[in-house]
Amino acid sequence: MTLSIDPKTSALVLIDLQQGIVARGGAPRPGSEVVVNAARLANKFRESGSTVALVRVSFAPDRKDAVSSQVDAPFQMTGPLPPNWAEIVPEIGPKDGDLVITKRQWGAFYGTDLDLHLRRRGVRTIVLGGIATNFGVESTARDAFERAYQLIFAEDAMTSITAEGHAFAIQNIFPRLGLIRSTDAVMEAFAAA
Repeated sequence: MTLSIDPKTSALVLIDLQQGIVARGGAPRPGSEVVVNAARLANKFRESGSTVALVRVSFAPDRKDAVSSQVDAPFQMTGPLPPNWAEIVPEIGPKDGDLVITKRQWGAFYGTDLDLHLRRRGVRTIVLGGIATNFGVESTARDAFERAYQLIFAEDAMTSITAEGHAFAIQNIFPRLGLIRSTDAVMEAFAAA
């Protein structure tokens, strides 16, 4: 299937490419490699006049706005977060015209105005990337799919905590929600439009 991206109705949504998360590393590729590919995509989307949404996770200093449920395997975030923890990495932006969305859970739609911004801009297709593949990216993808967005996953512009978690989402979840392509294939799809 030939991929074609209409710049007028497409958006790039990048999940949690922020100082405190990119610095943690990743698998199957390091966060730094994800940032390089995501920056290429962001620049292409901006040049094409498409929407770029940079999503970050952040909490109040007392973290009372964070999800707090009893779970068997909680994320360990103890002590105060570094001052730049929620800042988008400079290689990505934000640049003039970018949307910056702050979320307080894994998914980028619940409790934010992301859907409103995308719909007002006429967006029907979302290209997704970010960290972590099977947490924030997958949660956002599931919500986007239920809102009838067409999804394209830039596989090499995302990573996870483990290579197995990344692979499971790529092989078993994302093919049921949209199309999985490389950064290069997404970039080439603009020329095919």
